Amino acid sequence: MYRLHCFGQSGNAFKTVFMLRALGEPFEAVQVDFFNGITRDPAWREEHNEMGEAPVLEDGDLHLTQSGAILTYLANKHGRFGGATEREKLEVLRWILFDNHKFTSYFATYRFMKSFGATEPDPVVMKFLLGRAEGAFAIVDKHLATRDWMVGDGPTIADFSLSGYMFYPQDESGIDIAQRWPHIGAWIERLKGVPGWANPYEAMPGTQTAPKW
Repeated sequence: MYRLHCFGQSGNAFKTVFMLRALGEPFEAVQVDFFNGITRDPAWREEHNEMGEAPVLEDGDLHLTQSGAILTYLANKHGRFGGATEREKLEVLRWILFDNHKFTSYFATYRFMKSFGATEPDPVVMKFLLGRAEGAFAIVDKHLATRDWMVGDGPTIADFSLSGYMFYPQDESGIDIAQRWPHIGAWIERLKGVPGWANPYEAMPGTQTAPKW
């Protein structure tokens, strides 16, 4: 059985949870005590991930980190959700890289600073992050205007990757995503219909907390 080190607030961890559940693969969810600083502990990093991040997937002796690498590994191993052709596989990779660099990156940082940061966020920094997130969201919204899924005729790990932070409560970011980007909003609803989907706070361990700022 897979073991996945994760915690409820992590959309990057939820990407892997969504994939495992869509595959119908059982896994043990191991809570990462992120908010008490466990990922900064040298011993935790030595044992689990030198980068100090979740998720971490254990498959026997293999330990994988970074959601994009984990999703690609699972798609290749199980022969599902990775793209039907070589061209589609490259397109899936292209969108995962875009997600990691821009779509998730800016939005997740903005949400973290608003909801979970130790100090009140700097408005200048927040304005910058929001602007970058809005640009990335506009690109994905336009892409989804003429198609149901990011690549091909069904969901792939590109969809799982890009949607990782889309299922959290609106008050954690303060942004009404479906209202501002309706094609993304419709895509989110389609993803909720994928067998195995679940609310992140129900699918992963940890306690949901109210936004701080």
